[in-house]
Amino acid sequence: MRKIFFLIAFVLGGAVALSAQEFRYEIGAMAGLGFYVGDIGSRPGGAYGFVFRQNLNYRWALKYDLSLARMKGTTEGWKNVLPEEAQYRFSRRVLEAAAEAEFNFFHYGIGDGYKDTRRISPYIVAGIGFSAVPQKGDGSFALQIPMGVGLKYKVARRWNMGLEFTMHKTLGDKLDGKALKDPYGITGSALKNTDWYGMALFSITYDFGRKCANCNPSSR
Repeated sequence: MRKIFFLIAFVLGGAVALSAQEFRYEIGAMAGLGFYVGDIGSRPGGAYGFVFRQNLNYRWALKYDLSLARMKGTTEGWKNVLPEEAQYRFSRRVLEAAAEAEFNFFHYGIGDGYKDTRRISPYIVAGIGFSAVPQKGDGSFALQIPMGVGLKYKVARRWNMGLEFTMHKTLGDKLDGKALKDPYGITGSALKNTDWYGMALFSITYDFGRKCANCNPSSR
């Protein structure tokens, strides 16, 4: 009877230890490139930001990010031609914030082998947010829809690395400035005559907030 008791205690203790490796939240930083997709050619610019992730389970997460990117555009070397062969170049900062849903293709995690967790997983992401160009006299503010793909890797129990590529559709045509607001004089809807931009970001995040903290208070 005593052996059975110790066996049960050992199994339950192991289950608690495994559960303690699951965390509710991640926080971290991102850095990479941003690029404009609009009425003229694009040049990449630097981008960086912060990310907060709420892990609902091994497959689903809610992600909130705040980033700042440099968007650049030019007609130099561009195949299309603006009316009257106009030449234009711009460099603008774009501040963006978004809330997104994230789906992992594998059970992302470490330590819970019996749950088929994997340290690496591709994922897809989509959501809604806003983008703003904080430029006096020629700024803009618009809703934007981010969508993209990514790959995450759990380096250690609390540390993650990720690489993500997203496209952002803005519901406006002012990202590139007043001079390029409908340069061809074509009337379009809010969904068609709009600017896009993309971001390729590398991230490092840290896990915190145990899902089973009350099971083992001494390990908080």
